[in-house]
Amino acid sequence: MNTKQENKKVFLEIVKQLQELIDKEQIKPGNKLPSERVLSERLNVGRSSVREALRSLELLGLIETRQGGGTFLSSGQHIQLVEILASFILKESRTVEEVHDTRKMHEKEAIRVICSDKSLIALPVWESLFYKIEVESEVVRHHILREFVITSGNRLSLKIWMQLAAFSATPLKKITTEQEKPILLVLLKSIQLGFKKEALEAYDQWMQHLNTIKEIEN
Repeated sequence: MNTKQENKKVFLEIVKQLQELIDKEQIKPGNKLPSERVLSERLNVGRSSVREALRSLELLGLIETRQGGGTFLSSGQHIQLVEILASFILKESRTVEEVHDTRKMHEKEAIRVICSDKSLIALPVWESLFYKIEVESEVVRHHILREFVITSGNRLSLKIWMQLAAFSATPLKKITTEQEKPILLVLLKSIQLGFKKEALEAYDQWMQHLNTIKEIEN
């Protein structure tokens, strides 16, 4: 087992133990969690590992850190959603892929909605993104995808997508590369022209490219 796989195994075990601790002590939404030091001692793992696990759960929206106040189990109606998403971490890679696939479903539907609405395809944001990618070649992937979902106008879809995107944080937060540039230019130009089929084909090509990069990095 390589180092990356070993780290993943340790992380999953911490998350699992943390979930069991929350259930055992009946920590309710809005209640404070034990400190990093206490969790490190009780779970018998290093503080850096605990910190990384907590950070990932915070990205998912399962917990929230308050300045000077500690870490709390998230409150609000969205807790059921993020609990479901967080539980995916504890399962096999096939289920993890389902999280990514669900995220992509929201992104593709957003593209369909945009391409079907003349007022949305005429928004200046597409020309702005096109210019940045063509000239600067430095746009965060997450920003492009988020723009699709926001522009589609479905607020519930956006809330769900934000949680799903948090799970894919590492690859989506990276800057676009020169290899992605021609694909993204076709995607954005197709959106501007309202060419739904071409836009979706370019999106699929982009996702396939990102999968290839992920496989190489792993």
